[in-house]
Parts: sequence; structure tokens; C-alpha cells
Amino acid sequence: MADMGAFREAVTAWAATGSGDRGDRARDLAARLPVRSAVLLEGLSDAAAVDALAARRGRDLASEGVCVLPMGGATNVGRFARLLGPAGLGLRLTGLCDAGERRYYDRALEHAGQAGGGVFVCAADLEDELIRALGVPRVCALVRAQGEERPLQTFLHQPAQQGRPAPEQLRRFLGTKSGRKIHYGRVLVEALDPDRTPAPLDHLLAHV
Repeated sequence: MADMGAFREAVTAWAATGSGDRGDRARDLAARLPVRSAVLLEGLSDAAAVDALAARRGRDLASEGVCVLPMGGATNVGRFARLLGPAGLGLRLTGLCDAGERRYYDRALEHAGQAGGGVFVCAADLEDELIRALGVPRVCALVRAQGEERPLQTFLHQPAQQGRPAPEQLRRFLGTKSGRKIHYGRVLVEALDPDRTPAPLDHLLAHV
């Protein structure tokens, strides 16, 4: 039975190879599921956060026809938007990105035939938004609860971290080990008070 994971894999392979066969499979899956919307995200940690927030709000995005799609970097958004948007599979596109990457998203959606709205922008990145929403003490407590107090303290004592603001130190710590950002994308979202959800993430979920 087809599922959203199979569609996501088919689209990712299509974008990577440009293969017509991959495109045919993506079209077939999009019609059978059916898929109505795609959320274009820079990476897996963003996808983990979006999925976690949807679950907290009692939503099953896949069953709603929404594909949460990490692209492996913001510079790939043009390719994915072209394949999935109005000129491709005809899906409604939306996305979450860092402020520094917005130009890629705006240009991609315009070229795909969907200009004006749908892109939600984090001031620095999503980790920064979540750290500010939770506060440094709470994030440190969550890191300890995950059994990573020693790695965090070792990291904070490195010369390169001296003098940096605490939120910036935590952002850098989350990116120092493979898979850590993905793990904390879920952990930080699950710890949020309902009224403290960062605006870009909150608005994205309301939009899809």
C-alpha cells in the first residue's frame, strides 16, 4: 500500500536524477494517496520539528495529504519547487527556511508559478527560534535529561566558545554531532508551552 514515505522517496530520487521513470512513479503515488501540498524544508531537523508539532496538535499531516519534505539544503528548493509546484505535479507549496536562505525560496516559488506567501522565515534558524522560545536554562535541562550534560560541558569549555552568548553556544552544540540536531528538533518542540511556539513554525502549521 502506498504511503507518504514512498512518495517522499520517489520525489527525492526524481529531484536527484531527473529520471522520467522516477517522475512517473511520483505522479502515480501523488494521485493514489492523494497528495495536495508539500512543505519544503532545508533538512531533517526541520522535518522532525514540524512532525513533532503536528503530532502535539493532534494532526496527521500525511493523512491530510501534506508531504513534509526535507531537501538536503536550501539551494535545492528550485528543483523541488519546479517538480512539485503548479508547473509540475500541481501541489500547493509552502516552506520554512532561515533568513539567509529566503531568497532561494522566494525565487523558486516564483519560477514554479506560485509567488506571494507560503514561506515562513526563522530569524537565524529553527534551532535559534526554539532556544529563544524555551530559554537557555530549560534547554540545558533538556540536554541533561537526554544524558548529554558531560558532552555539553566539554563543548562549553572549548576556547572557541568563550565569550559567545549562551544561545549561540547551544545552537553550535546541537550541530556538533551527527543526528543531534534531528533528535533535538523533536525534543525541543515537545517541551514547548503551547503559547510559546515560535511564530514561523506556528504559522507554517496553520497554513498547511
